[in-house]
Amino acid sequence: MTTSPLVFIDGDQGTTGLQIHERLRGRTDLRLLTLPATQRTTAARPAEAINHCDIAILCLPDAAAREAVAAITNPAVQVIDASSAHRTDPQWVYGFPELDAAQPARIAGAQRVSNPGCYPTGAVALLRPLVQAGLLGREHAVTVHAVSGYSGGGRARVEEHEGPGGAQAPAFQLYGLKLEHKHTPEIAQHAGLAQRPIFVPAYGAFRQGIVLSIPLFVHQLPAGASGERLHACLQQHYAGAAHVEVMPLAQAEAAEHLDPQALNGTNQLRLGVFANARHGQVLLTAVFDNLGKGASGAAVQNLDLMLGRFAR
Repeated sequence: MTTSPLVFIDGDQGTTGLQIHERLRGRTDLRLLTLPATQRTTAARPAEAINHCDIAILCLPDAAAREAVAAITNPAVQVIDASSAHRTDPQWVYGFPELDAAQPARIAGAQRVSNPGCYPTGAVALLRPLVQAGLLGREHAVTVHAVSGYSGGGRARVEEHEGPGGAQAPAFQLYGLKLEHKHTPEIAQHAGLAQRPIFVPAYGAFRQGIVLSIPLFVHQLPAGASGERLHACLQQHYAGAAHVEVMPLAQAEAAEHLDPQALNGTNQLRLGVFANARHGQVLLTAVFDNLGKGASGAAVQNLDLMLGRFAR
């Protein structure tokens, strides 16, 4: 009888780790390994655990994730890193299976997979197919706006809103004002942009969910580009994708607003193209759960691809 693969969640007490654990609850095709806090007082026990598992999912701060990878001596261990430590590292496979037709196979066979950041998930999903199709120039000056639930800010923001002083927590906060957000290089690299985009993130007074938008002027796009062509490009790219949907143009035309919480609790990503031909303007949008397709859901999606080798 073949032993099912052992999956080690390193950092399973954080938000992402807890949600991955919950998503894997009841699975019989794998075994879960976690460490209680009492066994994490030194680096020895986590290092032993990561070298003993088949696949490690790192839900750690960037520095700790790098240390965990450095501690691996067993060449058979596969890693999914949910931190931002390796997202632009060419030695790591980018864990967005919908990137192109070959990406699922790359992830399935990879030793090292970097889970995408929450905001980049939406931005890359919108921009990369358009850049590849020549409908958006690599040198285009892109601006990305996004509003996330406060859980995107980690434990500090969750405590601010859910702790004793939660009633005084701000309803809305724009941040990243120095234009140095760590997600910006990730967006540029994986979207295929040659020019660093302006990224403007914000938190709202809701726990989870993201609405991301990218405004475009049609006259600044390559000749022949239009809202209809941008939509058709995205629709073709994601045709058949289980976890990415593109809103029909008629549905977008009828929409009056977008709810960032619409897909909470799922691993789904909903893209939209809102066009105004009279003004020559287009708005690209993405709605998804920052803790789902933007974190734990994506990690489990990548895990399922990597588990394929154990089923053969």
